[in-house]
Amino acid sequence: MKSEHGGAALARQVWQLAWPAIAHMLLLTLVFLVGRGMVGRYSTTALASMQICGTLTWTLVSVFSATSAGTLAVVARSVGAGDRAAAAEATRASLVFALALGAAIALPLLAACGPLLRALFPNAGAAVVEQAAAYLRIVLPALPLAFVEAVAAAALQGVGNTRAPLAAATVGNLVNVAVSAVLIFGLLGLPALGVRGAAVGVACTMATEALLLTAVLLSRSSPLPLRSAASAAATAPAPQASAPALARVLRVALPAFAERSVYHAGYMGFVAIIGLLGATAMAANQALIAVESVCFLSAEGFGIAAGALMAQRLGARSPRDAARVGLVAALMAILALSAFGALFALAPRPLLLAFSGDPELLVVGERALRVAAVAQPFMAFATVMGMGLRGAGDTRTVLAVTLVCSLLVRLGGTWLFAVTLGHGLVGVWMGSTADWICRSALLAVAFARGRWKALAV
Repeated sequence: MKSEHGGAALARQVWQLAWPAIAHMLLLTLVFLVGRGMVGRYSTTALASMQICGTLTWTLVSVFSATSAGTLAVVARSVGAGDRAAAAEATRASLVFALALGAAIALPLLAACGPLLRALFPNAGAAVVEQAAAYLRIVLPALPLAFVEAVAAAALQGVGNTRAPLAAATVGNLVNVAVSAVLIFGLLGLPALGVRGAAVGVACTMATEALLLTAVLLSRSSPLPLRSAASAAATAPAPQASAPALARVLRVALPAFAERSVYHAGYMGFVAIIGLLGATAMAANQALIAVESVCFLSAEGFGIAAGALMAQRLGARSPRDAARVGLVAALMAILALSAFGALFALAPRPLLLAFSGDPELLVVGERALRVAAVAQPFMAFATVMGMGLRGAGDTRTVLAVTLVCSLLVRLGGTWLFAVTLGHGLVGVWMGSTADWICRSALLAVAFARGRWKALAV
């Protein structure tokens, strides 16, 4: 028993779930990174447009796929309690809800795309806004499938299967590289589409990954009896079949939805401040985000492992083990991201050269990347703790922390450092670092108090 619950054993369990989750998250982001890298070689204006359309796409997927937080929590709790039928029903209800929600969000945005971008980014320049709108008109119709992918991946992760999402993301990336390369630069005799080519690549990837993961869940070898849940639902009145399962998911997901809405509202304000600094700052920030995303997504991989294992332990009525899992996952993430931070501080220029060779962009980006190095251990802890608490079902606490840190600390600090004190893009990253430090402190207090251990999901 000692070896089963020892620190080394917990670290192995975390790593077994975390490394495929990390690779999966990195591959999901690689879809956008490949697009940004290719578009950056196509033109600086096109890269600046990715600051807008890439951010909006990420925001939409992140906010409106918040159902996945509820899916992971309910599925993992049910699996920990030995009730896979309940886990399957929650998954089925979540998938249907995600598809319907995606359509409800995408259609009105598609109709209002151009005027909305001009209103949100008045100083970005007509050419930048036009290319961003062209990108979104291609990606938005595929948005429902992105929501389905997020829910399907969360269900599999809740069971402890982080490898199927990794395999789907690998195939999706191959599709993205092939389609984007051909269409952005006009290979094989086709016209060069620039940003539009990157958008087609992303849309094809969303569709590929959603279909593959849904096929895994519906297969005979699925870790969840989804076919049985679907058969039971078909013989019962529709509202009665899925309402209780969906209600459980939404009890966790709605605060997560509010949390992500607040975070991204703050982030959009953050991006708007960057927009005031001009096209060079926007392009440089896009390159910086691309570099730092490796760190953030590594932390999210550890967070997925923490959330799934903590929820399973709580379902098995082992809150002490759940707390130990969270601490081990956070420590592993801190060590990994601190190593990345050292690389940021020591070799910023080679990292930025992968995205642009513009001399002015490189000078600004190097200074900001050194500030980002300081943020990495705090980002690691806050990300894992936040995802661990979500997995435990305590999405209300994460919402409260986000309200304080995203709206007050990040926006206030960014305005102070970037605009009032005149530090420009470096000040932007000083503001984001202050956010991560504050977030770490508040989540540490919430985790230590342990109220999440007694929550019913």
